[in-house]
Amino acid sequence: MPTPRLGPAAFAVAVLLCATSAEAQSPYGIGRAATPAEIAGWNIDVGGDGSNLPPGSGTVSHGSEVFDQQCAACHGAKGEGGIGDRLVGGQGTLGTPKPVRTVGSYWPYAPTLFDYIRRAMPQNAPQSLSNDDVYALSAYILSLNGLLPANATLDAKSLAAIKMPNRNMFVGDPRPDVKNPECMTNC
Repeated sequence: MPTPRLGPAAFAVAVLLCATSAEAQSPYGIGRAATPAEIAGWNIDVGGDGSNLPPGSGTVSHGSEVFDQQCAACHGAKGEGGIGDRLVGGQGTLGTPKPVRTVGSYWPYAPTLFDYIRRAMPQNAPQSLSNDDVYALSAYILSLNGLLPANATLDAKSLAAIKMPNRNMFVGDPRPDVKNPECMTNC
């Protein structure tokens, strides 16, 4: 009597066909499109020119307090380094056999400091600092490097206006696949 066994098998095939057609609505059959609010929550990158810096401001003195609480354990009491990278000093060493790459000696754009701190610090709780705290930390680190006075207040406009010492020492990438503005036509 093969008929009774054929019934459950046919039912199973029918269920699988229905499930397959439901999955065919998306390329992999999983997930969903991100909502605009979800995209906005992750679209926090800041350009080297300061584009996409959020509102807010912070002082060097407040940055010193936040640094002591959130950063000194890894980066040293004054940014001299520890288990975390050195943040201060190194000016004039890049052309030597032992260059010291810090925010003040190596980084070409000040807004990228804000971007990095906001995205990745503190290491045990990334993206936990307020924009005001990140502006304050940026001000403090730039001040330690002699790029801001000790009484400075930093916001989007003033941060974007800072010209870093190593800014003009980077060169463009001549490969056409990286959209080098110097090589956009007839490369």
